[in-house]
Amino acid sequence: MSHASAAPRFSSEVRATGLLALPLVLGHISTGLISFLDNVIAGHHSTATLGAVTVGTALLWLPMLVPIGTLISLTASVSQLHGAGATDRIAPLFRQALWLSLLLSALMFAFLSLAPPLLPMMGIAAEIIPGTTGFLHAVRWGVPALTLFFCMRYLTEGMHWTLPTMVLGFGGLFVLGPLGWALANGRGGFPELGATGLGIASAVTMWVQACGFALYLWRTRRFAHLGLFRRFEWADPRAIGDLLRTGLPIGITVLMEGGLFIVTALLIGRIGAVEASAHQIAINVAQLCFMIPMGVAEATTVRVGSAVGRGDPLGVRRAVWAGIVIVMATQTLSALVLLFGHDAVVGLYTDDLAVAALASTLLLFAATFQFPDGLQVLSAGALRGMKDTQVPMFIAMAAYWGIGMPLGAGLGLGLGWGPQGMWIGLIAGLTAAAVLMGLRLRWQNRQLTAQAPVLPPVRQAAP
Repeated sequence: MSHASAAPRFSSEVRATGLLALPLVLGHISTGLISFLDNVIAGHHSTATLGAVTVGTALLWLPMLVPIGTLISLTASVSQLHGAGATDRIAPLFRQALWLSLLLSALMFAFLSLAPPLLPMMGIAAEIIPGTTGFLHAVRWGVPALTLFFCMRYLTEGMHWTLPTMVLGFGGLFVLGPLGWALANGRGGFPELGATGLGIASAVTMWVQACGFALYLWRTRRFAHLGLFRRFEWADPRAIGDLLRTGLPIGITVLMEGGLFIVTALLIGRIGAVEASAHQIAINVAQLCFMIPMGVAEATTVRVGSAVGRGDPLGVRRAVWAGIVIVMATQTLSALVLLFGHDAVVGLYTDDLAVAALASTLLLFAATFQFPDGLQVLSAGALRGMKDTQVPMFIAMAAYWGIGMPLGAGLGLGLGWGPQGMWIGLIAGLTAAAVLMGLRLRWQNRQLTAQAPVLPPVRQAAP
């Protein structure tokens, strides 16, 4: 193939990946804004309510990373079937994924029910335990809706249609905002429920989003040919087991990275209030930046999976490089903003000079890890498209908990370097993950290229 003919095809791949990723990025931003709304409403109610919602949200979302990560395997499976033209196998797979989502939600419901009695043993302040308990007991009723929502979301994303994720994500803000404010503060005839009210509002929002997604899938012509709800099927242990074998390692991988940041925050919280506040500001900014490569990585999963499904190793490579190009561009922009605008960004969060000075310094560290953070999540997304999930799980364990956490804790607490030492650990962990994930992706690409003459599409694989 000549360079002249290859260039337009690659530019088309970049464009397709970018268009696929944009609604996903905006959907992630809407999720971040939901947490922002919770915190704003709670903070205006009382300090105790804010503390309760902060703890409750952490106890909800950290373990929730496992079912969310597990279900994301549906994206790769659907995209491979879609690429192979085997659309008749998508609906049965989706129905089994719905059963899996309900199973995972039952486990999460049990965890959220059993967590409140353990709060004193976690060292949670006595004054926020009642509010945290109320929040968890209320929000747990929304967990089945949340897992069903992600199941439907990953189906549509695997079919190269990401707009519902964005629309329903932002739609949730219009439910949570007024309802959370009314229930927390006792407005509109509701009793004043504080953190419990925000838990109820969050659960209601989850159900509104899930029902809205189900109604969309039921009525839209875009997916009518799939027959998603044409028949009822009981849970098939074999099919669910196949989903778990692919998806559970993804869930554990996501938990390894998310856990690294959560534990880092807890350890920095032991140093002092200024350090904890500065870290919270810096990590919040870093998380907002991360939403862009995360959306690109999810789009890359779809593009890679589709190429694998149609037996196109060159298409796989093109999809991977398109993702890399976009991520490098977006991460360069993020790094420049953090490098030259760190003081201005921090000024949006606080007027405390001590907190602002430390947070500005930490944002310089955040600028440093923009590239490894973007490349590791992009590589992980591409590997998911190939259904390579077990090795990335072990890579995440080794990089984040074998390198990042020991180094950060040793420097930050052992040598007394404080938050800066902990952030050096974050950089080291993310860099190790980027290098190892990149090497794994390179090896997989070579394997696919070597198998090109005999690589069958998914339809020809054994059922």
